Amino acid sequence: MAYEVDLCEFPPIVQEFAAYKSAIQGCSEKTVGEYLLDLRTFFRFLLARDRGISPESDEFLQIDITGIDLSYLSGIKQTDIYEFLLYSGSVRKNLWCAKARKLSSIKVFYKYLVNKRNLLEENPAINIETPKRQKTLPKFLSLEECRILLDTVKNDAASDTRLRDYCIITLFLNCGMRVSELVGISLPDIDRELRSLRVVGKGSKERIVYLNDACANAINQYLPHRLRPHDRDKNALFISRNRNRISVQTGGMADLPDKALFLSNRDKRISVKTVQYMVYKYLDLAGLGAKHYSVHKLRHTAATLMYQSGEVDIRVLKDILGHEQLNTPQIYTHVSDKNMQNAMNANPLSSLTIDTPAKKEDGEN
Repeated sequence: MAYEVDLCEFPPIVQEFAAYKSAIQGCSEKTVGEYLLDLRTFFRFLLARDRGISPESDEFLQIDITGIDLSYLSGIKQTDIYEFLLYSGSVRKNLWCAKARKLSSIKVFYKYLVNKRNLLEENPAINIETPKRQKTLPKFLSLEECRILLDTVKNDAASDTRLRDYCIITLFLNCGMRVSELVGISLPDIDRELRSLRVVGKGSKERIVYLNDACANAINQYLPHRLRPHDRDKNALFISRNRNRISVQTGGMADLPDKALFLSNRDKRISVKTVQYMVYKYLDLAGLGAKHYSVHKLRHTAATLMYQSGEVDIRVLKDILGHEQLNTPQIYTHVSDKNMQNAMNANPLSSLTIDTPAKKEDGEN
């Protein structure tokens, strides 16, 4: 498995940890890579402190950590980790989520050393509390803003990817899927009757997303216009201006040109960046750019609209969004497929459609 960093830059014990997380626990390449980056920063911070090197200097980035061994690891104390977290926030300007991830990486690494390998007796990070999330109200589009955004895409006559883009934004606003899930959809994932599709979420976990009428209509309207006679990929659902399958640039996901649903202008599976650029473009055109909405905020919007307008049980919402759990004291139980379908239909955007241009006859300009 190839990571974003070179394993040769790490001490043997960290290399063994990475192999364990990948081969035994089945962690994704992206997850293991984040563990490695966090541990490298942690060890460099400790070595820089011991050697009097400024953590803001270029020299900091060149510190060799390959000499870190069990003797050094056993000497790391809880106070060292507190200092590192303080440095992460004050110098690196990490928010709570980044600090929480760094602490989690340290905890997981020491858990491996103590519980799995029995190489150390104590985990200095075990009793450190996770940095608290700042209490802020979630940002989401209002129902009227959703209609304005969709109308902006619908009325963009100058765009030859209008139907594709309308379909993508419709799926975001109605299904609440992650952008990585959307770009990973392939034609075989879609139910023949356009009532559901399969997505692969975090941790390579699959789930079924049910489609309301707006989603089914958007896909159905797009399909007849997605291919031209010279298109090479006959199975792709979403294609680019160059008539190629759209590409994915996330976590080492393989590009499968015979199955991808959304295609880019280069006949590859559409990438996350391409989708983000498209969404930002239409947010600006709709006059919503100043509100700093993002692609992920469309996911928040879908969840909020279903919960506020559809009387959706929180357990159903958990399954629709692909969450392991929600911040609620309730114990969640299995949710029926019928409830999930009803929740999708409860979205007030579920009945919106897009008009499709009439097909030109052969020989017409």
